[in-house]
Amino acid sequence: MSLELTSANEASARLGVSRASLYAYVSRGLIRSFSSPHDPRQRLYALDDVEALVARKTRFRRPAVAAATALDWGLPVLETSITQIKDGRLFYRGHDAVAWAATATLEDTALLLIGGLDGEAFRRPSRLPQDRPAPAGDLHTFVANAVRLLSEPVPKDMRAAEVAAILRLVAAAASGADPQAEPLHRHLAQAWRAPQASEAIRRALVLCADHELSSSAFAVRVTASTGASLRHAIIAGLVALSGPYHGGMTERVRAFLEAPERVAAPSFQHRLYPEGDPRTPAILEHVPLLASDATALQSLESATGRKPSVDAALVMLERAYGLPRGAAFTLFAVGRTAGWLAHAIEQRGQARLIRPRARYSVGEEPSSS
Repeated sequence: MSLELTSANEASARLGVSRASLYAYVSRGLIRSFSSPHDPRQRLYALDDVEALVARKTRFRRPAVAAATALDWGLPVLETSITQIKDGRLFYRGHDAVAWAATATLEDTALLLIGGLDGEAFRRPSRLPQDRPAPAGDLHTFVANAVRLLSEPVPKDMRAAEVAAILRLVAAAASGADPQAEPLHRHLAQAWRAPQASEAIRRALVLCADHELSSSAFAVRVTASTGASLRHAIIAGLVALSGPYHGGMTERVRAFLEAPERVAAPSFQHRLYPEGDPRTPAILEHVPLLASDATALQSLESATGRKPSVDAALVMLERAYGLPRGAAFTLFAVGRTAGWLAHAIEQRGQARLIRPRARYSVGEEPSSS
Protein backbone atom coordinates (compact mmCIF):
# COMPACT_ATOMS: atom_id res chain seq x y z
CA MET A 1 0.00 0.00 0.00
CA SER A 2 1.49 3.39 -1.04
CA LEU A 3 2.12 5.90 1.71
CA GLU A 4 0.22 9.17 1.31
CA LEU A 5 2.46 12.22 1.77
CA THR A 6 1.78 15.90 2.29
CA SER A 7 3.73 19.16 2.19
CA ALA A 8 5.14 21.04 5.18
CA ASN A 9 2.57 23.80 4.75
CA GLU A 10 -0.34 21.36 4.68
CA ALA A 11 1.00 19.34 7.60
CA SER A 12 1.54 22.47 9.70
CA ALA A 13 -1.95 23.72 8.86
CA ARG A 14 -3.59 20.42 9.82
CA LEU A 15 -1.72 20.40 13.12
CA GLY A 16 -2.27 24.09 13.79
CA VAL A 17 1.42 24.62 14.52
CA SER A 18 4.39 26.46 13.05
CA ARG A 19 6.83 24.75 10.72
CA ALA A 20 9.39 24.81 13.53
CA SER A 21 7.01 22.75 15.66
CA LEU A 22 6.45 20.38 12.74
CA TYR A 23 10.21 19.82 12.48
CA ALA A 24 10.32 19.18 16.24
CA TYR A 25 7.67 16.46 15.85
CA VAL A 26 9.79 14.89 13.10
CA SER A 27 12.94 14.95 15.24
CA ARG A 28 11.03 13.23 18.06
CA GLY A 29 9.97 10.44 15.71
CA LEU A 30 6.27 11.34 15.82
CA ILE A 31 6.03 12.15 12.10
CA ARG A 32 7.99 10.49 9.31
CA SER A 33 9.48 12.68 6.59
CA PHE A 34 10.73 11.77 3.12
CA SER A 35 12.52 13.44 0.22
CA SER A 36 10.19 14.55 -2.56
CA PRO A 37 10.61 12.42 -5.71
CA HIS A 38 10.19 15.61 -7.74
CA ASP A 39 12.49 17.95 -5.79
CA PRO A 40 15.21 16.47 -3.53
CA ARG A 41 15.36 19.77 -1.63
CA GLN A 42 11.73 19.44 -0.51
CA ARG A 43 10.56 17.25 2.37
CA LEU A 44 7.18 15.51 2.43
CA TYR A 45 5.41 14.17 5.53
CA ALA A 46 3.40 11.02 6.23
CA LEU A 47 -0.24 12.03 6.28
CA ASP A 48 -1.19 9.08 8.54
CA ASP A 49 1.27 10.31 11.17
CA VAL A 50 -0.03 13.86 10.93
CA GLU A 51 -3.65 12.77 11.34
CA ALA A 52 -2.76 10.44 14.21
CA LEU A 53 -1.06 13.34 16.00
CA VAL A 54 -4.07 15.60 15.38
CA ALA A 55 -6.33 12.95 16.92
CA ARG A 56 -3.96 12.54 19.85
CA LYS A 57 -3.87 16.28 20.54
CA THR A 58 -7.68 16.38 20.39
CA ARG A 59 -7.90 13.63 22.99
CA PHE A 60 -5.48 15.43 25.29
CA ARG A 61 -7.57 18.61 25.05
CA ARG A 62 -10.71 16.63 25.84
CA PRO A 63 -9.97 14.17 28.67
CA ALA A 64 -13.39 12.53 28.45
CA VAL A 65 -12.78 11.71 24.79
CA ALA A 66 -9.30 10.38 25.58
CA ALA A 67 -10.66 8.09 28.27
CA ALA A 68 -13.56 6.88 26.13
CA THR A 69 -11.31 5.95 23.19
CA ALA A 70 -8.30 4.61 25.08
CA LEU A 71 -9.48 1.00 24.78
CA ASP A 72 -10.09 1.27 21.02
CA TRP A 73 -6.61 1.64 19.48
CA GLY A 74 -6.34 4.88 21.46
CA LEU A 75 -3.84 6.33 23.90
CA PRO A 76 -1.58 3.93 25.84
CA VAL A 77 -3.27 2.81 29.06
CA LEU A 78 -0.29 1.27 30.85
CA GLU A 79 3.49 1.11 30.75
CA THR A 80 5.51 -1.96 29.78
CA SER A 81 9.14 -2.74 29.10
CA ILE A 82 8.39 -5.93 27.17
CA THR A 83 7.51 -5.03 23.58
CA GLN A 84 7.40 -1.94 21.39
CA ILE A 85 5.93 -1.33 17.95
CA LYS A 86 7.59 1.65 16.31
CA ASP A 87 7.99 2.88 12.74
CA GLY A 88 6.51 -0.32 11.32
CA ARG A 89 8.87 -2.57 13.30
CA LEU A 90 8.41 -4.91 16.26
CA PHE A 91 10.91 -4.92 19.12
CA TYR A 92 11.32 -7.40 21.98
CA ARG A 93 13.04 -5.51 24.82
CA GLY A 94 14.94 -3.41 22.30
CA HIS A 95 15.76 -6.29 19.93
CA ASP A 96 14.28 -6.20 16.42
CA ALA A 97 11.96 -9.21 16.52
CA VAL A 98 12.54 -10.13 12.88
CA ALA A 99 16.32 -10.18 13.34
CA TRP A 100 15.92 -12.02 16.66
CA ALA A 101 13.77 -14.69 15.00
CA ALA A 102 16.54 -15.52 12.52
CA THR A 103 18.23 -17.73 15.11
CA ALA A 104 16.34 -17.63 18.45
CA THR A 105 14.02 -20.29 19.82
CA LEU A 106 10.78 -19.69 21.68
CA GLU A 107 12.59 -20.66 24.89
CA ASP A 108 15.24 -17.99 24.20
CA THR A 109 12.45 -15.51 23.58
CA ALA A 110 10.64 -16.33 26.81
CA LEU A 111 13.86 -15.73 28.74
CA LEU A 112 14.33 -12.41 26.93
CA LEU A 113 10.76 -11.17 27.41
CA ILE A 114 10.45 -12.19 31.06
CA GLY A 115 13.99 -11.43 32.15
CA GLY A 116 15.80 -12.63 35.25
CA LEU A 117 15.05 -16.33 34.75
CA ASP A 118 17.47 -19.23 35.00
CA GLY A 119 17.63 -20.72 31.52
CA GLU A 120 18.58 -24.08 32.98
CA ALA A 121 14.85 -24.73 33.59
CA PHE A 122 14.35 -25.18 29.85
CA ARG A 123 17.10 -27.78 29.73
CA ARG A 124 15.40 -29.96 32.37
CA PRO A 125 12.17 -31.91 31.73
CA SER A 126 9.11 -30.58 33.54
CA ARG A 127 6.83 -32.77 35.64
CA LEU A 128 3.76 -32.65 33.42
CA PRO A 129 0.51 -34.53 34.14
CA GLN A 130 0.55 -38.14 32.95
CA ASP A 131 -3.06 -38.05 31.74
CA ARG A 132 -2.74 -35.93 28.60
CA PRO A 133 -5.52 -35.41 26.03
CA ALA A 134 -5.37 -36.64 22.46
CA PRO A 135 -3.76 -34.30 19.92
CA ALA A 136 -5.93 -31.32 19.10
CA GLY A 137 -7.69 -31.36 15.75
CA ASP A 138 -9.07 -27.83 15.69
CA LEU A 139 -9.01 -24.49 17.48
CA HIS A 140 -11.71 -25.30 20.02
CA THR A 141 -10.28 -28.72 20.91
CA PHE A 142 -6.85 -27.16 21.38
CA VAL A 143 -8.18 -24.46 23.72
CA ALA A 144 -10.17 -27.05 25.70
CA ASN A 145 -7.07 -29.26 25.98
CA ALA A 146 -4.93 -26.35 27.11
CA VAL A 147 -7.45 -25.20 29.71
CA ARG A 148 -7.67 -28.74 31.06
CA LEU A 149 -3.89 -29.13 31.31
CA LEU A 150 -3.41 -25.67 32.80
CA SER A 151 -5.96 -26.51 35.48
CA GLU A 152 -3.53 -29.11 36.83
CA PRO A 153 -0.88 -28.08 39.38
CA VAL A 154 2.53 -27.09 38.03
CA PRO A 155 5.79 -26.72 39.98
CA LYS A 156 6.11 -23.45 41.85
CA ASP A 157 9.41 -24.04 43.61
CA MET A 158 11.12 -21.83 41.03
CA ARG A 159 9.62 -19.19 38.73
CA ALA A 160 11.67 -20.48 35.78
CA ALA A 161 10.42 -24.04 36.31
CA GLU A 162 6.83 -22.79 36.43
CA VAL A 163 7.28 -20.81 33.22
CA ALA A 164 8.87 -23.78 31.43
CA ALA A 165 6.09 -26.10 32.60
CA ILE A 166 3.33 -23.75 31.41
CA LEU A 167 4.90 -23.35 27.96
CA ARG A 168 5.21 -27.13 27.63
CA LEU A 169 1.65 -27.71 28.80
CA VAL A 170 0.31 -25.44 26.06
CA ALA A 171 2.44 -27.26 23.46
CA ALA A 172 1.27 -30.63 24.85
CA ALA A 173 -2.34 -29.49 24.35
CA ALA A 174 -1.62 -29.53 20.62
CA SER A 175 0.62 -32.57 20.33
CA GLY A 176 -0.85 -34.84 22.99
CA ALA A 177 2.71 -35.65 24.07
CA ASP A 178 5.17 -34.40 26.69
CA PRO A 179 7.86 -32.20 25.07
CA GLN A 180 10.32 -33.12 27.83
CA ALA A 181 13.33 -30.84 27.34
CA GLU A 182 13.09 -30.80 23.54
CA PRO A 183 12.82 -27.33 21.95
CA LEU A 184 9.16 -26.72 21.28
CA HIS A 185 9.55 -26.09 17.56
CA ARG A 186 11.17 -29.48 17.11
CA HIS A 187 8.59 -31.14 19.33
CA LEU A 188 5.72 -29.76 17.25
CA ALA A 189 7.41 -30.56 13.94
CA GLN A 190 7.92 -34.14 15.08
CA ALA A 191 4.39 -34.47 16.46
CA TRP A 192 3.01 -33.19 13.16
CA ARG A 193 5.34 -35.48 11.15
CA ALA A 194 6.80 -32.48 9.33
CA PRO A 195 10.51 -32.28 10.20
CA GLN A 196 11.05 -30.16 7.11
CA ALA A 197 8.90 -27.45 8.70
CA SER A 198 10.96 -27.22 11.89
CA GLU A 199 12.75 -23.97 11.03
CA ALA A 200 9.58 -22.27 9.77
CA ILE A 201 7.77 -23.34 12.95
CA ARG A 202 10.62 -21.93 15.05
CA ARG A 203 10.42 -18.52 13.34
CA ALA A 204 6.63 -18.47 13.61
CA LEU A 205 6.65 -19.24 17.34
CA VAL A 206 9.20 -16.49 18.00
CA LEU A 207 7.41 -13.88 15.90
CA CYS A 208 4.08 -14.67 17.58
CA ALA A 209 5.57 -14.40 21.08
CA ASP A 210 4.25 -10.93 21.85
CA HIS A 211 2.63 -7.93 20.21
CA GLU A 212 2.46 -5.17 22.80
CA LEU A 213 -0.96 -4.76 24.46
CA SER A 214 -3.09 -7.04 22.28
CA SER A 215 -6.58 -7.99 23.45
CA SER A 216 -5.31 -11.28 24.85
CA ALA A 217 -2.33 -9.67 26.60
CA PHE A 218 -4.70 -7.15 28.20
CA ALA A 219 -6.93 -10.01 29.38
CA VAL A 220 -3.86 -11.68 30.87
CA ARG A 221 -2.81 -8.49 32.65
CA VAL A 222 -6.28 -7.84 34.04
CA THR A 223 -6.42 -11.40 35.36
CA ALA A 224 -2.90 -11.25 36.79
CA SER A 225 -3.67 -7.93 38.49
CA THR A 226 -6.29 -9.67 40.63
CA GLY A 227 -3.61 -11.93 42.08
CA ALA A 228 -4.69 -14.97 40.06
CA SER A 229 -2.07 -17.63 39.32
CA LEU A 230 0.07 -17.56 36.20
CA ARG A 231 -1.79 -20.63 34.89
CA HIS A 232 -5.15 -18.92 35.22
CA ALA A 233 -3.85 -15.73 33.61
CA ILE A 234 -2.72 -17.81 30.61
CA ILE A 235 -6.16 -19.41 30.40
CA ALA A 236 -7.64 -15.90 30.13
CA GLY A 237 -5.27 -15.16 27.28
CA LEU A 238 -6.15 -18.36 25.44
CA VAL A 239 -9.85 -17.67 25.64
CA ALA A 240 -9.40 -14.11 24.36
CA LEU A 241 -7.10 -15.29 21.55
CA SER A 242 -9.71 -17.78 20.30
CA GLY A 243 -12.12 -15.00 19.26
CA PRO A 244 -12.67 -14.49 15.50
CA TYR A 245 -11.27 -10.95 15.61
CA HIS A 246 -8.00 -12.08 17.22
CA GLY A 247 -6.23 -15.43 16.77
CA GLY A 248 -9.45 -16.97 15.50
CA MET A 249 -8.91 -14.87 12.37
CA THR A 250 -6.80 -17.79 11.15
CA GLU A 251 -10.03 -19.75 10.62
CA ARG A 252 -11.44 -17.00 8.41
CA VAL A 253 -8.21 -16.73 6.44
CA ARG A 254 -8.17 -20.50 5.83
CA ALA A 255 -11.78 -20.45 4.66
CA PHE A 256 -10.91 -17.72 2.16
CA LEU A 257 -7.82 -19.50 0.85
CA GLU A 258 -9.76 -22.73 0.45
CA ALA A 259 -12.55 -21.05 -1.52
CA PRO A 260 -11.61 -17.48 -2.54
CA GLU A 261 -14.42 -17.43 -5.10
CA ARG A 262 -17.08 -18.13 -2.45
CA VAL A 263 -15.74 -16.61 0.78
CA ALA A 264 -15.36 -12.87 1.36
CA ALA A 265 -11.76 -11.91 2.03
CA PRO A 266 -11.10 -10.85 5.62
CA SER A 267 -9.19 -7.63 6.28
CA PHE A 268 -5.58 -8.75 6.11
CA GLN A 269 -3.96 -5.38 6.83
CA HIS A 270 -2.86 -4.80 10.44
CA ARG A 271 -3.68 -1.31 11.71
CA LEU A 272 -0.31 -0.94 13.42
CA TYR A 273 1.59 -1.63 10.18
CA PRO A 274 0.40 0.69 7.38
CA GLU A 275 3.25 -0.53 5.16
CA GLY A 276 2.69 -4.22 5.93
CA ASP A 277 3.20 -6.59 8.83
CA PRO A 278 6.98 -7.30 9.04
CA ARG A 279 6.32 -10.67 10.65
CA THR A 280 4.66 -12.07 7.53
CA PRO A 281 7.64 -12.17 5.14
CA ALA A 282 9.89 -13.34 7.99
CA ILE A 283 7.59 -16.28 8.79
CA LEU A 284 7.21 -17.22 5.13
CA GLU A 285 10.91 -17.03 4.29
CA HIS A 286 11.85 -20.18 2.34
CA VAL A 287 8.34 -21.64 2.86
CA PRO A 288 7.14 -23.46 -0.31
CA LEU A 289 3.76 -21.76 -0.66
CA LEU A 290 0.93 -23.49 -2.44
CA ALA A 291 0.56 -21.92 -5.86
CA SER A 292 -3.12 -21.20 -5.19
CA ASP A 293 -2.31 -19.36 -1.95
CA ALA A 294 0.38 -17.22 -3.56
CA THR A 295 -1.97 -16.35 -6.43
CA ALA A 296 -4.95 -15.54 -4.19
CA LEU A 297 -2.95 -13.23 -1.95
CA GLN A 298 -1.19 -11.55 -4.85
CA SER A 299 -4.55 -10.85 -6.46
CA LEU A 300 -5.96 -9.52 -3.18
CA GLU A 301 -3.01 -7.21 -2.62
CA SER A 302 -3.22 -5.92 -6.18
CA ALA A 303 -6.94 -5.26 -5.86
CA THR A 304 -6.96 -3.69 -2.37
CA GLY A 305 -3.41 -2.56 -1.67
CA ARG A 306 -3.49 -4.54 1.57
CA LYS A 307 -0.61 -6.78 2.62
CA PRO A 308 -1.23 -9.97 4.60
CA SER A 309 -0.90 -9.96 8.38
CA VAL A 310 0.54 -12.67 10.60
CA ASP A 311 -2.76 -14.61 10.53
CA ALA A 312 -2.43 -15.19 6.79
CA ALA A 313 1.24 -16.13 7.16
CA LEU A 314 0.44 -18.80 9.74
CA VAL A 315 -2.30 -20.34 7.61
CA MET A 316 -0.11 -20.36 4.51
CA LEU A 317 2.64 -22.07 6.53
CA GLU A 318 0.14 -24.66 7.76
CA ARG A 319 -1.06 -25.39 4.22
CA ALA A 320 2.42 -25.37 2.65
CA TYR A 321 3.70 -28.16 4.91
CA GLY A 322 0.45 -30.09 5.25
CA LEU A 323 0.29 -29.48 8.99
CA PRO A 324 -2.87 -30.51 10.87
CA ARG A 325 -5.85 -28.27 10.31
CA GLY A 326 -5.77 -25.68 13.06
CA ALA A 327 -1.96 -25.68 13.38
CA ALA A 328 -1.95 -21.98 12.48
CA PHE A 329 -3.88 -21.10 15.63
CA THR A 330 -1.80 -23.52 17.68
CA LEU A 331 1.43 -21.81 16.57
CA PHE A 332 -0.09 -18.44 17.45
CA ALA A 333 -1.15 -19.63 20.90
CA VAL A 334 1.99 -21.56 21.84
CA GLY A 335 4.20 -18.69 20.73
CA ARG A 336 2.06 -16.02 22.39
CA THR A 337 2.16 -17.89 25.70
CA ALA A 338 5.73 -16.63 26.17
CA GLY A 339 4.53 -13.04 25.93
CA TRP A 340 1.52 -13.67 28.14
CA LEU A 341 3.81 -15.02 30.85
CA ALA A 342 5.96 -11.91 30.58
CA HIS A 343 2.90 -9.63 30.84
CA ALA A 344 1.47 -11.57 33.78
CA ILE A 345 4.75 -11.47 35.69
CA GLU A 346 5.30 -7.78 34.93
CA GLN A 347 1.74 -6.94 36.03
CA ARG A 348 1.96 -8.96 39.24
CA GLY A 349 5.16 -7.10 40.05
CA GLN A 350 3.27 -3.81 39.94
CA ALA A 351 0.86 -5.04 42.64
CA ARG A 352 -1.94 -2.86 41.27
CA LEU A 353 -5.46 -3.93 40.33
CA ILE A 354 -6.56 -2.96 36.82
CA ARG A 355 -10.02 -1.55 37.34
CA PRO A 356 -11.15 1.09 34.81
CA ARG A 357 -14.44 2.92 35.15
CA ALA A 358 -17.41 2.87 32.78
CA ARG A 359 -19.51 5.83 31.69
CA TYR A 360 -23.22 5.09 32.12
CA SER A 361 -24.98 6.17 28.94
CA VAL A 362 -27.94 3.85 28.32
CA GLY A 363 -30.75 2.79 30.61
CA GLU A 364 -32.82 4.11 33.46
CA GLU A 365 -31.51 6.97 35.56
CA PRO A 366 -31.41 6.53 39.36
CA SER A 367 -34.66 7.46 41.05
CA SER A 368 -34.58 10.76 42.93
CA SER A 369 -36.87 9.43 45.65
